[in-house]
This record gives sequence, structure tokens and C-alpha cells, in this order.
Amino acid sequence: MNNQKRSAALITGGATRLGLAFSNLLARMNYDIALHYNGSVDAASAAKKNIEKLGVSCAIFQADLSSSDPTDLVSEVAARYPNIKVLVNSASVYDAASIANTSLKTLEKQFAVNIFAPFMLTKAFANTFFQNSDTEGQVINILDNKIAFQQYSYAAYLLSKKSLADFTKIAAIEFAPKIRVNAIAPGVILPGDQRTSDYLAWRVEGIPLKKQGEVEDLLKTMQYIINSNFITGQILTVDGGEGINHQGLNAEQFNGQSDQDT
Repeated sequence: MNNQKRSAALITGGATRLGLAFSNLLARMNYDIALHYNGSVDAASAAKKNIEKLGVSCAIFQADLSSSDPTDLVSEVAARYPNIKVLVNSASVYDAASIANTSLKTLEKQFAVNIFAPFMLTKAFANTFFQNSDTEGQVINILDNKIAFQQYSYAAYLLSKKSLADFTKIAAIEFAPKIRVNAIAPGVILPGDQRTSDYLAWRVEGIPLKKQGEVEDLLKTMQYIINSNFITGQILTVDGGEGINHQGLNAEQFNGQSDQDT
């Protein structure tokens, strides 16, 4: 039975990987959980059982964000949890392809899930929130620290995430002061199963702090955003400094010579 006085949070992609970690965190912060999933019904059912053990309500909602109207998801969630206060746009799709090798289908899917869905979900959340609440709400978008780079090998994905970063700032202005909108840009924290140890070692070499991050680093960041009521329109990059490590070739030593030697 849902506690009508308890605030609720909608987490897209909340059944697996980082989305699941965010769902569990918000449950521990005493939010009822509206857990969205697409195809991971078994994982969603297992997550629901574990979250309910934390003493809050949890309901699962299926939606294919690449093809369905995202606003329907918010309507379903609001009917179950009228006191929805937090939206976490965590669902994401990633297909590696250069511009030359990107099909229209791939481009459309990347943008549908990674920017169109968060856009429409945020719009629907804001409309619902303004109608039903006189307190503060929050939207947290999950980005990627690769937005700092121009890596054409996954052009469509990167462009969609860069768009979500800009959307975060635009929405923060439009919906202030009632709704705060921020984003988290993770670095090397939970790499895909296809990533080898050699790849991770190579990535770590480019990180100033010389280590891979932990999921707990992201959870602390999300807690900070939720609990800090004077922050909006910000992108908190959690990547050990990788995103600021931009050194052009002319800034490096070549054959033992630095710029000062010439």
C-alpha cells in the first residue's frame, strides 16, 4: 500500500546497472519508487521485491522509450504516485558508429531514447508537478563524461548526450524556481561487459586520478544534488578529471623536447 504522504521518484531504466543503483539509493532516502523498464522484466520484478524490503512502495512500469509516447509513462506513474517529486532520466541506448557508418534508424533510436524521451518526460513531469504539488521537484539527467570530447566513433550517441546536457540548462531556467534540473556525467565507473582489462587500463592512463570510479561516487553525487536546494542547471562530472585532461599534441613533449626548448 502506497503511503500518500511519502514522496515518489520515477527512474527510467531503473531495473539494471546504474539505474538500479539510483533506484535503490532513492528507496533508502525514503522515496516510493516508480521503476521504469523496457525489456528487463525479470530484473525489474527482482528489483521491486528488494526495494520493498527497504520499507517503501515500488511499482514497475514498462515502456519502450524509442517508440512510445513518454508522456503516457508519467501519466501512469502519477496515477499511482500523485506525490511524485523526482524524475531521474537514466535510460540510455549506446550504438557505436562513426558518422559515415550511422544509419537513419540508428540515429533516430539514439535521439529517441537519449534526448527526445527525457525532453518529453521532463515536460510531462513538470506539468503534473505544477498541478499537484506546492513544494520543490527535481529532474536529474544522466549524461556521459564523453560529452567533453568530439569522438566521432559514436557520433549519434555523443550528439544525443550533448543535446541532453544543453537541455538540462534550458529546462533549469524554464522550470525554476519550483523544479531544479541538474545532470550527472559519469566517467569510467561501470563499463560494459564487452570492455577488456586492457581497455580499462588504457582509459585509466588518461585519468588524472589514475583510477576507475565506483558506483558509490555517483550515489554520493546524486545525494548531494537532491539535498542541495541552491543548485540547478549544473552538470556534475564524476570522472576523476578525465574530461578536463585535454592536452593537444603541441603541449606534449616530442623526442624529449618541450615547447620551452625551441
